[in-house]
This record gives sequence, structure tokens and C-alpha cells, in this order.
Amino acid sequence: MTTDVVLEQVGRLGRITLDRPRALNALTHGMLLAIEAQLTVWATDDSVAAVLLTGAGERGLCAGADIRALHDDAKLGGADARQFFRDEYRLNHLISRYPKPYVAVMDGITMGGGVGLSAHGGVRVVTERSTVAMPETRIGLMPDVGGSRLLAHAPGELGTHLGLTAAAMGPGDALLCGFADHFVPVAALADFTAALTGSAPAEALARYATEAPEAALGGEREWIDACYAADTVEEILARLDAAGITAAKEAAEQIRAKSPTSLKVTLAALRRARTHRTLAETLDQEFRISCAALDAPDLVEGIRAQVVDKDRNPHWSPATLAEVTDRQVAAFFADLGDRELGLSR
Repeated sequence: MTTDVVLEQVGRLGRITLDRPRALNALTHGMLLAIEAQLTVWATDDSVAAVLLTGAGERGLCAGADIRALHDDAKLGGADARQFFRDEYRLNHLISRYPKPYVAVMDGITMGGGVGLSAHGGVRVVTERSTVAMPETRIGLMPDVGGSRLLAHAPGELGTHLGLTAAAMGPGDALLCGFADHFVPVAALADFTAALTGSAPAEALARYATEAPEAALGGEREWIDACYAADTVEEILARLDAAGITAAKEAAEQIRAKSPTSLKVTLAALRRARTHRTLAETLDQEFRISCAALDAPDLVEGIRAQVVDKDRNPHWSPATLAEVTDRQVAAFFADLGDRELGLSR
């Protein structure tokens, strides 16, 4: 059993505490398997009325997967990374269908895999410290863990903006974009989680949840919706450049720093996810994309530049949007045959 996650029952509450605070609670494969096994037990345990997910330390719930490990395995062929993605997405799906109240406290940094463990739960809580993001395009990957479905169904084109720029949301924006449901101030967190050991989540929320800070993105909808409604990344950039708005110019600069392949695949994934009827369909699509990314050069290069060498100077291949063909993008969505994740079958 991994020591990187604490699984315990307190009163009628099953508690999951991600316990790698020095690594911002980044997820290892062992953590995923331990959480899935415990959730499966608690699902039929009448002594457990609800489940609570938190992260150790005060910096965040979870910064995502242990991407250095993904980097190292991808260089060796990616077999372990593929299994990691398979088990991670199955856990995300289990959480989305969990038969008991699943309360996720998204305090501090909650990104990537942390979003997958929290934003599909039934009760999603943010605080004034919350920083929520799907930052995958920074490392040559694409939004996954069901994040592409959440982004695709955010109001207007906010999700397209967040997915391509890898921008972070504060608590108000996380609520606006459908990544969270409730705001509990940090000062009340300890009392809120303590109340869950003996009270239903709805009762605890009634006592401790308050009005969230304003959603900054709400005031940016006009230019975001107009610019990101375009059908190609190139046209989105052209509209951002022509908008005459400082925030739009900054967004264009952020996008241009990302992997061209990742950008085009992300846009296609978000558009397709809008048509999906279930999270399972989206997770199946994301598995195909993630497996393809392990065979492409940009994931290893992106993690190298951001985490390994930390030179922040990735050399993307292809290097420009014009060089990324429709055929290359389509390959990321190709059926995997008997290697499919298969959640929607």
C-alpha cells in the first residue's frame, strides 16, 4: 500500500488525504490504485455515509500527475504511462458515478490530475486560495482526466480560452466555468470538514459556505466568445491580434508559446467533447489522445523544458501551426482497437 495517500474513516466519513505535500501532492500510480480500491470498499460499506478528498499541506490539493515519471517512461516507450492513464481515467469515471456524496476540497493549487479527482465529484468546494487549471498545453499534452468535457461545457468560449492558454481560474471563475459548486472560506475549512464526520454535506455547507469572490472571466466574455468561436487556432490568433484589447494580446502570446500540435489537437478535442453525451465518451477520447501523445515528440520535450532542465525553452516538433496537418491531428483520435479504454461501450 502506498504511503503517499492517507485513507481513513472518521465517524461516518471516509477521508482521502493526498499526502505528498513537498511535491504538491502530485499523483503516483500507486496513489490512484489505492484510492480506487478504497472507494470501491466504501461504496458498499453502510458505516460510511460520505467521502472527503483533501490534500496535505497548505499549498494545494494536487498539482496533477507526477509528470517527471511520465517523462522518464515515455522515453522508454510509455508502457507504464499508458497504464497510468488507463487507471486514472477509470478512477475519474468512478468518482463521477459514486453512489455516496463525494466532497472534494479544491483548496490551493488544483490542476490536471487534481481536477480529475475533484471536479467530477458530487460536492466540489473552492476557497479564496483556489487556483484551478488544466495546464497541459504547456507540456505538449492536451486537457485530460475529463477536463476537456468540463472545458467544452463552460459558458460560451471560456473553456476554449482556458484550454489553449492554460490559464488558471480563481474560485469565482471555477464556479462560473462549472469546475466547482460551493465556496467555503479558508478560515472555516477546519470546522467544515469536522462537521462532515457527523453531518450530511448539505447541512455542513448550509453552515459554512458563503458567497464566492467575483468571477473575473465573467467580464471578459464579449471578446473571448468572439475570438475563440473560430474554427482554427490560426483564426483564433488572428482575431485575438485584431481585437485591440490588452488581455486578448496577452492570450495570443500565451497560446503562441505552446506546442502547435497540442493546440490543434486540444481545439479539436474540445469541439468534439461538446457533442459527447457522457463523461465516459470524453474519457475514451482523451485516452486515445494521451496514448498518441506518448508516441509524439512534444510531450517529452515539454516536460523536459518545464520540469527537468527548467530552461523554459521547448523545441516543438512541428515548430509552427502551419506545419501541423489535419492528418496529424486526426491520428490523435484514431481508434485503438483492443487497447481502447472502453468506458462508453
